[in-house]
Order: sequence, then structure tokens, then C-alpha cells
Amino acid sequence: MSLPFRLLLALLCLFSSVFAAAAGPANRPTPGFVRVAIDTSVGRIIVAVDQKHAPLTSANFLTYVDDGRFDGVTFYRAARRKSDPHYGLIQGGIDTDARRSLPPIPHESTTRTGIRHLDATLSMARPNRPNSAMGNFFITIGPTPNMDARGDYIGYAAFGHVVAGMDVVKKILAVPTCCGSGPMRGQMIVKPVKILRARRLDGTPRPSRGVKPWLIGLNRETAK
Repeated sequence: MSLPFRLLLALLCLFSSVFAAAAGPANRPTPGFVRVAIDTSVGRIIVAVDQKHAPLTSANFLTYVDDGRFDGVTFYRAARRKSDPHYGLIQGGIDTDARRSLPPIPHESTTRTGIRHLDATLSMARPNRPNSAMGNFFITIGPTPNMDARGDYIGYAAFGHVVAGMDVVKKILAVPTCCGSGPMRGQMIVKPVKILRARRLDGTPRPSRGVKPWLIGLNRETAK
């Protein structure tokens, strides 16, 4: 084998490794990751949560999942890029439903976790202040480097990737929007997409203890 050919082969292997790392885990049990199936009214999305690199954010998200706090909420925002509406992000979760909320969590910066906002990245939404993320999340369609931390800007806490169902994510991105204010102006989904249920596919559920206030109201409605 000639030296140039061996060099070319080595470079191809290197690029393949880098691409695989950037693409994230596959849709199968993977050490350090927990897959979660998010069943929506327009199809299923499967995400892999990175417990190794973003343990605090992952634990928070999984508690919402294991408690059933995401069951019956919605994807309520579709933010399409003005330069190309095929790219952007969708946002879902508890919105402003305080009955479903857990205490806010410490911020895990992308400079700390190394998880960048690439295509199909799962990340936490938050108010415009640090250590404030609770039960709202977003999924990127296309690389979104402006969400990464840089300088004094803390960015957003990326903590996983979509491993199946990006066609569903793109379908949600394309639905009609209106209303909203500030940075969300014109981005609120006219008919929010229902999250029917979210369940982990790997490991043992670890629900929190205590009263689940949103279930009390739900049971009352069911009894009528």
C-alpha cells in the first residue's frame, strides 16, 4: 500500500469519526444516553438524552418525562428562519402551566458540556436569565450556532439529539403560525401540536415524589 493511499485512508477514517460524533447516537440503546419517545398528534419523535455530558439538564428532562408532566401539553412555537423557512426550531413543553413545573435548574453551558446546537439538537428553553430553565424545550432544524455560549453570552443548554422522527419535527416547523411578542412575534402555532405522551425507552423510570397538581384537575374534568 503506497504512502499517499494510506494517508488518504487515514483522513477518510478521521472524517468519518468526526461526522459520527457530530451526528450523535443512533436509535438504539447507547451507553450514556437515554432515549425518549415523544408521541405527538402528527407522529413520533425519538430523542437521545446525553446523561454523560449534560447530567443536570438530562435529569430534569427525564423527571418531567417519568412524572408524565409532558403528557397532554403541546408544541406551541415554530420559529422559521427568514432567510430559509425550512430551517429554524420548534418549541414545546409545559409553556406557562405552573401546575406541571419543577424548580428551575442550574445552567449547563455548551462550553461546559461540549454539546453544540447542530441540526436535530435537543435543548432547554428558558427566560432571559441564567439558571431559569424548567419544563420547556426546543429542537433545532439546521445548525443554530447562535444558541451556543460565547463570551459573556451564556447561550442555551443543549442536552441531546433527535435519533428518529425528524420528518415529524419538520412537519411541525411548517405549520401555520401567528401572534406572539418580542422574539416570539409571529411564531406561535395557530393550532398547537398535541404531545400525547412522552416515555423513556431505556432504563428505569424515576418519577418524583409528591402531589401532581395537574392530575388533580384532570381527574375532576374526567369525572364530569
